[in-house]
Amino acid sequence: MDLQLRGRRAVITGGSRGIGFAIGRALAVEGASVALVSRSAGHVEEQAALLRSETGAEVIGVAADTGDDASVTEMAGAVKDRLGGVDILVNNAAAMNPGAIPEDALESEINVKVRGYLRCVRAFAPEMTERGWGRIINIGGLAARQTGSVTGSIRNVAVTAMTKNLADELGPRGVNVVAVHPGATRTRTFVENLDRRAVAMGRSVSHLEQQFAASVSIERIVEPHEVAAVVAFLASPLSVAINGDPVNVGGGLKGSIYY
Repeated sequence: MDLQLRGRRAVITGGSRGIGFAIGRALAVEGASVALVSRSAGHVEEQAALLRSETGAEVIGVAADTGDDASVTEMAGAVKDRLGGVDILVNNAAAMNPGAIPEDALESEINVKVRGYLRCVRAFAPEMTERGWGRIINIGGLAARQTGSVTGSIRNVAVTAMTKNLADELGPRGVNVVAVHPGATRTRTFVENLDRRAVAMGRSVSHLEQQFAASVSIERIVEPHEVAAVVAFLASPLSVAINGDPVNVGGGLKGSIYY
Protein backbone atom coordinates (compact mmCIF):
# COMPACT_ATOMS: atom_id res chain seq x y z
CA MET A 1 0.00 0.00 0.00
CA ASP A 2 1.31 3.44 -0.92
CA LEU A 3 0.78 5.68 2.12
CA GLN A 4 1.21 8.78 -0.07
CA LEU A 5 3.86 10.21 2.25
CA ARG A 6 6.52 10.95 -0.37
CA GLY A 7 7.35 14.64 -0.18
CA ARG A 8 5.66 15.13 3.19
CA ARG A 9 7.70 16.65 6.01
CA ALA A 10 7.54 15.26 9.52
CA VAL A 11 8.92 16.25 12.91
CA ILE A 12 9.15 13.69 15.71
CA THR A 13 9.93 14.74 19.25
CA GLY A 14 11.63 12.15 21.41
CA GLY A 15 12.86 10.86 18.06
CA SER A 16 16.36 9.63 18.84
CA ARG A 17 15.43 6.28 20.43
CA GLY A 18 12.74 3.69 21.02
CA ILE A 19 9.31 4.20 19.52
CA GLY A 20 10.15 7.71 18.28
CA PHE A 21 13.15 6.50 16.30
CA ALA A 22 11.14 3.60 14.87
CA ILE A 23 8.49 6.10 13.72
CA GLY A 24 11.18 8.21 12.09
CA ARG A 25 12.44 5.17 10.21
CA ALA A 26 8.92 4.18 9.07
CA LEU A 27 8.18 7.65 7.72
CA ALA A 28 11.58 7.95 6.04
CA VAL A 29 11.10 4.57 4.32
CA GLU A 30 7.82 5.92 2.93
CA GLY A 31 9.67 8.86 1.39
CA ALA A 32 8.94 11.59 3.94
CA SER A 33 11.56 14.12 5.02
CA VAL A 34 12.08 13.69 8.75
CA ALA A 35 13.30 15.87 11.61
CA LEU A 36 14.25 13.90 14.71
CA VAL A 37 14.12 16.01 17.87
CA SER A 38 15.85 15.15 21.14
CA ARG A 39 17.50 16.96 24.03
CA SER A 40 20.94 15.52 23.17
CA ALA A 41 22.39 17.28 20.13
CA GLY A 42 25.15 14.75 19.55
CA HIS A 43 22.96 11.68 19.88
CA VAL A 44 20.10 12.97 17.73
CA GLU A 45 22.48 13.90 14.90
CA GLU A 46 24.07 10.44 15.07
CA GLN A 47 20.63 8.85 14.81
CA ALA A 48 19.64 11.15 11.95
CA ALA A 49 22.81 10.18 10.08
CA LEU A 50 21.98 6.51 10.64
CA LEU A 51 18.51 6.92 9.13
CA ARG A 52 19.88 8.91 6.19
CA SER A 53 22.27 6.07 5.49
CA GLU A 54 19.60 3.37 5.88
CA THR A 55 16.81 4.98 3.89
CA GLY A 56 18.31 7.57 1.57
CA ALA A 57 15.69 10.03 2.83
CA GLU A 58 16.26 13.57 4.02
CA VAL A 59 16.66 13.20 7.80
CA ILE A 60 17.92 15.91 10.14
CA GLY A 61 18.56 15.99 13.87
CA VAL A 62 17.56 18.99 16.00
CA ALA A 63 18.22 19.42 19.71
CA ALA A 64 15.40 20.84 21.87
CA ASP A 65 13.80 20.58 25.30
CA THR A 66 10.04 20.45 24.75
CA GLY A 67 9.55 21.43 28.38
CA ASP A 68 10.81 24.94 27.57
CA ASP A 69 8.94 27.56 25.52
CA ALA A 70 12.01 29.22 24.02
CA SER A 71 13.61 25.90 23.11
CA VAL A 72 10.50 24.75 21.21
CA THR A 73 10.28 28.07 19.37
CA GLU A 74 13.92 27.81 18.33
CA MET A 75 13.51 24.18 17.29
CA ALA A 76 10.42 24.93 15.20
CA GLY A 77 12.25 27.72 13.39
CA ALA A 78 15.22 25.47 12.66
CA VAL A 79 13.03 22.64 11.34
CA LYS A 80 11.00 24.94 9.10
CA ASP A 81 14.16 26.54 7.72
CA ARG A 82 15.78 23.19 6.93
CA LEU A 83 12.73 21.25 5.68
CA GLY A 84 10.76 24.18 4.26
CA GLY A 85 7.78 23.48 6.52
CA VAL A 86 6.08 20.68 8.44
CA ASP A 87 3.07 18.58 7.45
CA ILE A 88 3.21 15.94 10.19
CA LEU A 89 3.90 16.36 13.90
CA VAL A 90 4.48 13.32 16.09
CA ASN A 91 4.55 14.33 19.75
CA ASN A 92 6.51 11.63 21.56
CA ALA A 93 8.91 13.38 23.96
CA ALA A 94 8.54 12.34 27.58
CA ALA A 95 10.77 11.87 30.58
CA MET A 96 12.47 8.49 30.62
CA ASN A 97 10.37 6.14 32.74
CA PRO A 98 12.48 3.99 35.09
CA GLY A 99 9.37 2.11 36.21
CA ALA A 100 6.61 3.56 38.38
CA ILE A 101 6.61 7.36 38.14
CA PRO A 102 6.57 8.98 41.61
CA GLU A 103 3.60 11.22 42.31
CA ASP A 104 5.86 14.16 43.20
CA ALA A 105 7.04 14.11 39.57
CA LEU A 106 3.56 15.07 38.31
CA GLU A 107 4.36 18.73 37.56
CA SER A 108 7.46 17.96 35.52
CA GLU A 109 5.69 15.10 33.72
CA ILE A 110 2.77 17.35 32.78
CA ASN A 111 5.17 20.07 31.64
CA VAL A 112 6.98 17.78 29.22
CA LYS A 113 4.30 15.38 28.04
CA VAL A 114 1.20 17.59 28.06
CA ARG A 115 2.30 21.22 27.92
CA GLY A 116 5.25 20.17 25.77
CA TYR A 117 2.89 18.58 23.26
CA LEU A 118 0.80 21.76 23.22
CA ARG A 119 3.92 23.89 22.70
CA CYS A 120 4.74 21.88 19.60
CA VAL A 121 1.17 22.00 18.31
CA ARG A 122 1.15 25.78 18.64
CA ALA A 123 4.47 25.95 16.80
CA PHE A 124 3.44 23.81 13.81
CA ALA A 125 -0.37 23.72 13.52
CA PRO A 126 -0.86 27.24 12.10
CA GLU A 127 1.04 26.43 8.89
CA MET A 128 -0.90 23.15 8.57
CA THR A 129 -4.23 24.95 8.78
CA GLU A 130 -3.00 27.54 6.29
CA ARG A 131 -2.32 24.80 3.76
CA GLY A 132 -5.50 22.94 4.70
CA TRP A 133 -3.76 19.66 5.48
CA GLY A 134 -1.81 18.17 8.37
CA ARG A 135 -1.50 15.29 10.79
CA ILE A 136 -0.76 15.49 14.52
CA ILE A 137 -0.17 12.22 16.37
CA ASN A 138 0.19 12.38 20.15
CA ILE A 139 1.88 9.35 21.70
CA GLY A 140 0.31 8.60 25.07
CA GLY A 141 0.21 5.22 26.76
CA LEU A 142 -2.21 2.60 28.05
CA ALA A 143 -1.83 3.98 31.57
CA ALA A 144 -4.68 6.22 30.36
CA ARG A 145 -6.93 3.15 30.75
CA GLN A 146 -5.26 1.38 33.66
CA THR A 147 -4.54 2.05 37.30
CA GLY A 148 -1.17 1.45 38.91
CA SER A 149 0.52 4.83 38.44
CA VAL A 150 -1.31 8.02 39.38
CA THR A 151 1.15 10.18 37.46
CA GLY A 152 1.23 7.87 34.45
CA SER A 153 -2.56 7.75 34.23
CA ILE A 154 -3.02 11.51 34.69
CA ARG A 155 -0.50 12.50 32.03
CA ASN A 156 -1.88 10.05 29.45
CA VAL A 157 -5.52 10.86 30.16
CA ALA A 158 -4.57 14.51 29.70
CA VAL A 159 -2.98 13.69 26.33
CA THR A 160 -6.22 11.96 25.29
CA ALA A 161 -8.40 14.90 26.32
CA MET A 162 -6.08 17.40 24.67
CA THR A 163 -6.12 15.35 21.47
CA LYS A 164 -9.90 15.31 21.22
CA ASN A 165 -10.15 19.06 21.82
CA LEU A 166 -7.55 19.73 19.13
CA ALA A 167 -9.24 17.32 16.70
CA ASP A 168 -12.56 19.14 17.01
CA GLU A 169 -10.83 22.50 16.56
CA LEU A 170 -8.47 21.65 13.72
CA GLY A 171 -10.40 18.92 11.88
CA PRO A 172 -12.58 21.32 9.89
CA ARG A 173 -9.37 22.94 8.61
CA GLY A 174 -7.89 19.72 7.29
CA VAL A 175 -5.73 18.72 10.24
CA ASN A 176 -6.43 15.35 11.88
CA VAL A 177 -5.28 14.81 15.47
CA VAL A 178 -5.04 11.33 16.98
CA ALA A 179 -3.72 9.87 20.24
CA VAL A 180 -1.81 6.58 20.05
CA HIS A 181 -1.53 4.51 23.23
CA PRO A 182 1.29 1.94 23.21
CA GLY A 183 1.36 -0.74 25.88
CA ALA A 184 4.41 -2.82 26.78
CA THR A 185 6.80 -2.37 23.86
CA ARG A 186 10.24 -3.89 23.49
CA THR A 187 12.28 -0.71 23.65
CA ARG A 188 15.68 -0.49 25.32
CA THR A 189 14.03 1.22 28.31
CA PHE A 190 11.46 -1.58 28.62
CA VAL A 191 14.18 -4.24 28.54
CA GLU A 192 16.29 -2.40 31.12
CA ASN A 193 13.29 -1.98 33.43
CA LEU A 194 12.45 -5.65 33.03
CA ASP A 195 16.01 -6.60 33.98
CA ARG A 196 15.85 -4.42 37.12
CA ARG A 197 12.47 -5.82 38.15
CA ALA A 198 13.66 -9.37 37.65
CA VAL A 199 16.63 -8.79 39.95
CA ALA A 200 14.52 -7.01 42.59
CA MET A 201 11.87 -9.75 42.58
CA GLY A 202 14.30 -12.65 42.35
CA ARG A 203 12.67 -13.91 39.16
CA SER A 204 13.91 -14.54 35.67
CA VAL A 205 13.45 -12.01 32.89
CA SER A 206 11.71 -14.66 30.78
CA HIS A 207 9.16 -15.25 33.57
CA LEU A 208 8.28 -11.53 33.76
CA GLU A 209 8.08 -11.29 29.99
CA GLN A 210 5.69 -14.24 29.92
CA GLN A 211 3.48 -12.39 32.42
CA PHE A 212 3.35 -9.33 30.17
CA ALA A 213 2.68 -11.49 27.11
CA ALA A 214 -0.12 -13.39 28.83
CA SER A 215 -1.99 -10.15 29.53
CA VAL A 216 -2.52 -9.31 25.84
CA SER A 217 -4.40 -11.16 23.15
CA ILE A 218 -1.46 -11.56 20.75
CA GLU A 219 0.44 -13.12 23.70
CA ARG A 220 3.77 -11.46 22.99
CA ILE A 221 5.43 -8.10 23.52
CA VAL A 222 4.83 -5.54 20.77
CA GLU A 223 7.92 -4.36 18.85
CA PRO A 224 8.67 -0.65 18.23
CA HIS A 225 8.42 -1.04 14.44
CA GLU A 226 4.89 -2.42 14.87
CA VAL A 227 3.80 0.72 16.72
CA ALA A 228 5.55 2.79 14.07
CA ALA A 229 3.63 1.06 11.26
CA VAL A 230 0.33 2.20 12.80
CA VAL A 231 1.63 5.74 13.26
CA ALA A 232 2.82 5.87 9.65
CA PHE A 233 -0.71 5.05 8.48
CA LEU A 234 -2.18 7.68 10.80
CA ALA A 235 0.29 10.22 9.38
CA SER A 236 -0.90 9.54 5.83
CA PRO A 237 -3.73 11.06 3.80
CA LEU A 238 -5.40 7.62 3.88
CA SER A 239 -6.22 8.04 7.60
CA VAL A 240 -8.69 10.91 7.12
CA ALA A 241 -11.59 8.94 8.65
CA ILE A 242 -9.78 8.72 12.02
CA ASN A 243 -9.84 11.95 14.01
CA GLY A 244 -9.88 12.59 17.75
CA ASP A 245 -10.30 8.98 18.82
CA PRO A 246 -7.49 7.12 20.64
CA VAL A 247 -5.81 4.22 18.88
CA ASN A 248 -4.48 1.49 21.19
CA VAL A 249 -1.38 -0.39 20.02
CA GLY A 250 -0.66 -2.64 22.99
CA GLY A 251 -1.45 -6.00 21.42
CA GLY A 252 -5.01 -6.03 22.77
CA LEU A 253 -5.50 -6.05 26.54
CA LYS A 254 -7.40 -9.15 27.54
CA GLY A 255 -10.69 -8.93 29.39
CA SER A 256 -11.73 -5.31 28.81
CA ILE A 257 -14.37 -4.11 26.35
CA TYR A 258 -14.21 -0.48 25.16
CA TYR A 259 -16.96 1.01 23.03
